[in-house]
Amino acid sequence: MGGRPFCVLPLTDRDSRNRNSCWHWLANPSLWPRRNFMRNAFRLRTLLLIVLPVLFFIPIYWTFVIAVGYHGAAYHLPPVWTPLFHWGPIIYVLTHTHWPRYVFNTVGITAATIVLVLFTSALAGYALAEIPFKGHSLYFLLVIGVMMLPQQALLVPQYVVLFHLHMLNTYAAMVIPFAANSSSIFLFRQFFKKIPVSFHEIARIEGVSTLRYIFRVAMPLAKPAVATSVLLTFIAAWNQFQWPLIMTNSPQIQPIELALSHYMQTYEANWRELASAALIALSPILIVFAFTQKHIVQAVAGGDLNAKD
Repeated sequence: MGGRPFCVLPLTDRDSRNRNSCWHWLANPSLWPRRNFMRNAFRLRTLLLIVLPVLFFIPIYWTFVIAVGYHGAAYHLPPVWTPLFHWGPIIYVLTHTHWPRYVFNTVGITAATIVLVLFTSALAGYALAEIPFKGHSLYFLLVIGVMMLPQQALLVPQYVVLFHLHMLNTYAAMVIPFAANSSSIFLFRQFFKKIPVSFHEIARIEGVSTLRYIFRVAMPLAKPAVATSVLLTFIAAWNQFQWPLIMTNSPQIQPIELALSHYMQTYEANWRELASAALIALSPILIVFAFTQKHIVQAVAGGDLNAKD
């Protein structure tokens, strides 16, 4: 009780420079009990790298087991984790239901949304990065502010606008409200600011127009931003549920997520077909992520324009 304290809480600037202060100890990992700390940190990191992917993968694998497993696998206790690779339910969903129509609707809506988001984000990002117009900083703050708004806060005004434009129950109503994305604009703006000014000057000397420079020179250099924007837009558009639920009651233009909820209400006892439909809805996201993950890592790491493909 009366021994020397492990460290002293700093009360003044002089105390903070004291080698016995807690701040000095926390700011210098070399003073920590290194052997035990590094060993335990390595073990914890390894454990997390093993456990977290397993926790994320189990629901996907269980859906796959129910879809291609034996009838009643969803109710069996203890669970049977070995799939039988019986593709009958998946083939049935694709050939004997309206699921191909729902997939077609979702692919069309997602593709149109991605194209519009890339187009508008590239133009807005270039303007914020290269054009010093009046109100530049205010507009950029507005873009950042929109990123903080929840989507639910915009549902009512967007619905009212589309209602007066007589666009309810149309494909355009599924795409136009999401044609501009503040996160993508921010990404393109950050990457375009890293492009050397000499690139644009050389393009002007060669007679290249601004639009051609953006889409032929700047965007290829900003591949991480493009890939990240494509993936985030793809996930948001593909998984859209709340907006289609409000905007349409027509089965002809329902996207896949809305159809999946109706499928469960209609065929709630057939878990194999429901799991098959969910697996079909999930597969494109995994495929797109597999092809874009390298560029996403580059974007998160800061976006090195000189990084090799």
